[in-house]
Amino acid sequence: MKISAIVASSENGWIGKKGKIPWNLKDDLAYFKSVTMGHTLIMGRKTYQSIGMALPGRRMIIVTRQQEFIAEGCLIVNTLREAFALAKSRGEEEVFIAGGSEIYYQTFDLVEKVYMTRVHAVVEADSYFPEVGEPDWILVSEERHSADEEHQYAFTFEVWERRRTSEE
Repeated sequence: MKISAIVASSENGWIGKKGKIPWNLKDDLAYFKSVTMGHTLIMGRKTYQSIGMALPGRRMIIVTRQQEFIAEGCLIVNTLREAFALAKSRGEEEVFIAGGSEIYYQTFDLVEKVYMTRVHAVVEADSYFPEVGEPDWILVSEERHSADEEHQYAFTFEVWERRRTSEE
């Protein structure tokens, strides 16, 4: 099972502030939907609560320490190990880590591919994404977009793959 991450990150690596995304990019939301449709998303409770609902067409596994947490239409687990085992038992070929910051950091060494919307802005926030770039990662595609009336910042869709070592 391939483990991928999907994220929108500013030039300085920030991804969120007080549970909110610090920009509004219509095409980024459409990109997120098109990449993740039909797949399983693994995310933390706070990220799920910022979305507020199960996303149609995707299986969502929420990782939380809160034993009583309920999220209609989602699967709830208490550890990332349980999340991966559940996804694997369901025959998933690719799962997407979808945040937040703590979940990204805990899974980063396992991630093989990153779908990143690089927002061309420097913002202040309280959530950060690990650094992706050479020499550990290879940029396999990029698609640039300009700022316009529906996109307050220019941005680039980037796809990164982890560089394989000779031992793998």
